[in-house]
Amino acid sequence: MFMCGKRSNRTGRAGARAILLLLCLSLCCCLSCRSVPERVSSHAVPQGAGAVLSGGQALTNLLPPPGEGTHTSAKAHILLEASSGAVLAQKNADARLPMASTTKIMTALAALDALPLDTTVRIPAAAVGVEGSSVYLAQDETLTLKELLYALLLESANDAAVAIAMAVDGSVDAFADRMNRYAAQLGLKDTHFVNPHGLDDDAHYTTARELALITRAALENPDFREIVSTQKTVIPLRGSEGVRLLLNHNRLLREYDGCIGVKTGFTKKTGRCLVSAAERDGVMLIAVTLGAPDDWNDHRSLLDYGFSRLEAVKLTADGADATPMWIVSGTRAYTLVRCPDSLTVVLPRERGTIRRVTELPRFDFAPVAEGQTLGRLVWYLDTEGGSVCIGQVPLTALYSVEETPRRESLLERLRKIFRQV
Repeated sequence: MFMCGKRSNRTGRAGARAILLLLCLSLCCCLSCRSVPERVSSHAVPQGAGAVLSGGQALTNLLPPPGEGTHTSAKAHILLEASSGAVLAQKNADARLPMASTTKIMTALAALDALPLDTTVRIPAAAVGVEGSSVYLAQDETLTLKELLYALLLESANDAAVAIAMAVDGSVDAFADRMNRYAAQLGLKDTHFVNPHGLDDDAHYTTARELALITRAALENPDFREIVSTQKTVIPLRGSEGVRLLLNHNRLLREYDGCIGVKTGFTKKTGRCLVSAAERDGVMLIAVTLGAPDDWNDHRSLLDYGFSRLEAVKLTADGADATPMWIVSGTRAYTLVRCPDSLTVVLPRERGTIRRVTELPRFDFAPVAEGQTLGRLVWYLDTEGGSVCIGQVPLTALYSVEETPRRESLLERLRKIFRQV
């Protein structure tokens, strides 16, 4: 009887274990067969949507190959869209040519990078009586770097250029080396400086294209942009109560709607050189002419040509496009996603259809942090030649969602029971 009871007890336990084992196996099979949605990459581009291009590359691809655009008197010219660097018109844009006082765009850019605007500069003897345009600096008078930059860029003062160069690097040659290093950092291959003012030298040259790129970089500096857009100002006169009146030589500031600068230049050998920039309704253009007898009219024609072909298009505003997104295993069922930034792009006035694609998974998993990128909006321009990506912005979480405290799963409970049997 004792042996039979013991065997019966063992048989009962074995049967219970077998039943629990079958139940666990069945549950595991069910769980493994459940469809678990895959986390969608926020950077995935829908198949067939088109290549993702940078703004400049996109605009360049949407424009026909640049011709002269409009006839000019210049030996070389170029017209750029500033935000992208896309070329709208060009003639001999890669020919190495002298640049005269448009050199001073790089002089100012290098100086702004090296010294604070309020730096006090004592005028050295080497800066007194420099050939060409001048504000008649006196030895040992003191001016700030900002005041010298106004003299440099409005009155095209060569003495101010030398004073700036020596304040930054101690000599004209050392400062010219700095200018060349800066040009190399910008990726320029056909530009070389030997002085800060642009007086004639066979080793001092640039191209229309590279001078436009220098200007594009300079206009990104708000101090430079403020100075070149100023029509007139005053600076101290040799420490006396008098002042020097500085007048900007750039007539387009007064005569062309939207002009924001930038620099004139002239020597008898070089001829007339001019760099201009203008902005209208969110479109900024940069024009360069080298060796142009009729430069004022040339720039009006180039800028008019550019504005007639381009316009700024607002694709979305910051905080717009808020939409709910389900969050799994969170203390909230969903969060809101939205565009944290606005997006405006410059496009040809004659173009195809703009199409917006929302790249956002149906849900995500907690935890989600406020501001976390969960997807993106992408805009494409559909043309006869295909689709071109013209812009994209992230979709970010408006508020955070914490993960819910983890509870013991049914499978874990069954395992505990199984171990206890």
